[in-house]
Amino acid sequence: MRSVPIVDRVTDAFFALDTSFRFTYLNERAETLLKRSREELIGRVMWDEFPQTVETQFPEGFHRAMDEQVPVSFEIYHAPLETWFEARAYPSETGLSVFMRDVSERKAQETTLAQHAAVVEAIRDAVVTLDRNREIITVNGATESVLGAGRSTLVGEHVETLTEVAGIDDDDAVEIGRAITDVDVGNAAHRQLELPYVGPDGDDRMGEFRFVPVEDNAATVAAIVRDITDQHEYDRVVTSLHEVTRWLLESDDPEEICAIAVHAGSDLLDLPISGVWLLEEEQGYLEPVAGTAGAHDEFGGLPRFNPGEGLVWEVFEGGEVQLFDDLGDTDGLYNPETPLRSEIIAPIGTHGVLMTGSYDPHWFDETDVDLISTLVENTRAALDRADRERVLRDRTAELERQTERLEAVAEILSSDLQNQLEAVADALADDGADEWEFPLAEDTVETTLDRAERLVDDVREFARNASAVGPRSRLRLESAIDDALADSRLDPDNVVVDAPAALRADPDRFVHLLQTAFDSAVARASDDVTIQIGLVGFEDDGSRGFFLLDDAAEIPPNAHDRVLDPTADDDTAIDGLGLALVRAIAEAHDWTCTVTNGDNGGTRIEIREITTLERDPA
Repeated sequence: MRSVPIVDRVTDAFFALDTSFRFTYLNERAETLLKRSREELIGRVMWDEFPQTVETQFPEGFHRAMDEQVPVSFEIYHAPLETWFEARAYPSETGLSVFMRDVSERKAQETTLAQHAAVVEAIRDAVVTLDRNREIITVNGATESVLGAGRSTLVGEHVETLTEVAGIDDDDAVEIGRAITDVDVGNAAHRQLELPYVGPDGDDRMGEFRFVPVEDNAATVAAIVRDITDQHEYDRVVTSLHEVTRWLLESDDPEEICAIAVHAGSDLLDLPISGVWLLEEEQGYLEPVAGTAGAHDEFGGLPRFNPGEGLVWEVFEGGEVQLFDDLGDTDGLYNPETPLRSEIIAPIGTHGVLMTGSYDPHWFDETDVDLISTLVENTRAALDRADRERVLRDRTAELERQTERLEAVAEILSSDLQNQLEAVADALADDGADEWEFPLAEDTVETTLDRAERLVDDVREFARNASAVGPRSRLRLESAIDDALADSRLDPDNVVVDAPAALRADPDRFVHLLQTAFDSAVARASDDVTIQIGLVGFEDDGSRGFFLLDDAAEIPPNAHDRVLDPTADDDTAIDGLGLALVRAIAEAHDWTCTVTNGDNGGTRIEIREITTLERDPA
């Protein structure tokens, strides 16, 4: 069965206000009642949008609820709809939750009571009429089932007998006496109280006690008692979930958010066997991240759900909360031997799912579905916020890292050029030479200019890492190697490719990555250098990529991390940015770059996380 969010399913109009009385949510019934859409009202102050309410009970009641942090309720007549509504406002530190219930029927019943027909109409409620001496005149049949006492016990007795039988404490009994007096003497057209009492089975209940005037030869006041325990508990849970939302939004850790949601469901909604699964986006499965003690005790750990597995994945893809009343009659179970007999599975947006189960069939009802819908919606909002915070942190860290790298690049460039200028200056200052010769003899001038040009090119290429790579296309690894060798100082005959492969990458930048890696190996070699290129991640189902293993002077282990960041005192930077540029281009493609030593010496560069890399049969 499909479900919709709780506040759009209840028949009451519901809206939420923040501490400045701005609308933060409206359900569909509230939109109908107010004749305004959510888009028009969200973020707007209630008194500005509905100035006519300033002259009603709304301001006094809402301000009292907010200032004193106590629930309030009052009745108001809506003239355009010719309808009486009961407004109930529940406060929290972040605002008010307001329910508007249509009580026109109840008002009609109260009128009927005044016309001597209320007892007949209120069959489900306990109805007791009193004379002016507060003695009980009549009792309807429902009184015994609601309060635990019938006609034989109550008729002819003082109303105190009723409060004693119902286990009402002394202070509340005094309030009942005041309400009866107010109605009897005409100080109030009616009075209503919500009080705890003891039910027929000795259990604690909550009752709505309404007192209205009647006119006949004997009775003057009628008391109507309705058992509202379920509704009172529902309202309490909704208010508590409002507080849980604050806890959820205070966290930026997805696992902590899920743990709060699971334990809120366990404590508030009495769901002892529950868990939350989040989508592992890289691998595409639902990973368990939080569970109740009851779930772990029963299953010894929660399972992982791969695409297409069980009801969980089906509901996750469907995007709607579903109630399964009897798993014994349900197809597609992940574990047909499960001891659970009923479940509610609720998607948390696109993040994952919350699942709760029971050993009994038909254990859950629509109220449970509504409350879980509210819980997962709040959890989704918290996870959305956590994702935004994480992205912001990652971007900030990346910008800081880019700044540090570019500062290091500037230092390398200035240091390298400064060294060249100092060499020329020293030569010019040597007046003792019989014949001055340019200090960079023979082909050194050309070499130095080539080196400076390469350094400038590397700086330009490195700076590009601050932005996204260009369009990616399918490349054959061997062709890219040939293109890189054309501009490299490495002898093409000294490259050994283990196996052909293909991948998707920005062609220009990928060729520059390979060329830079080749030139780095040449810079470390005192003689000819050979480079082996092979694939990784295919045999062991690991992260796919390729490696370049050279036989030049190896980079010592304590410098493996350092060579990947540009520093002025790094020997690999004397001929450009070296492996720091290799890493920059790799990370611009969302790949990883590491440096290690080969089993028999030399330096091994690995580029991994290349999800598009494939063996090329061509």
